[in-house]
Amino acid sequence: QVQLVESGGGLVQAGGSLRLSCAASGGTIYTYTMAWFRQAPGKEREFVANTNFNGGTSFYADSVKARFTISRDNAKNTVYLEMNQLTPEATAVYYCAADRQPGVPRKSREAYDYWGQGTRVTVSA
Repeated sequence: QVQLVESGGGLVQAGGSLRLSCAASGGTIYTYTMAWFRQAPGKEREFVANTNFNGGTSFYADSVKARFTISRDNAKNTVYLEMNQLTPEATAVYYCAADRQPGVPRKSREAYDYWGQGTRVTVSA
C-alpha cells in the first residue's frame, strides 16, 4: 500500500511561487501515473496536472498551463508541482494522487488509487 505525503504549501502573495512535494512510501511509484488535484473551499476537487511514469508526458488544466510544472524524481519516489505567477484563484488544498494503471495519464479523479492528505495553499491578493 503506497502512502503519499504532500508538503510545501503555505501562504504566498499573488504573483509569487511555491513548490509542492509529494513523497511516496510503502512502495515504488516508478510505474504509476502521478497527478496533482486541488479543492477550493465550496468546490469540487479538480484536476491540476499529471505525468506518466517517466515524466515524458504531462497534461495540465487550462487554468494553470504555462504557470505550473509537474515533475518527478523516481529515484527519490517523489513528485513535485512548481507553481508560478500564483493568483488568489489558486487558493485550495492540493492533493497528490497515484494511478496504478499504465498508459496515457488520465485526468479523472476516479482513475486514481492512492491519495495524500493534502497541503493547503493560500494566495493573498
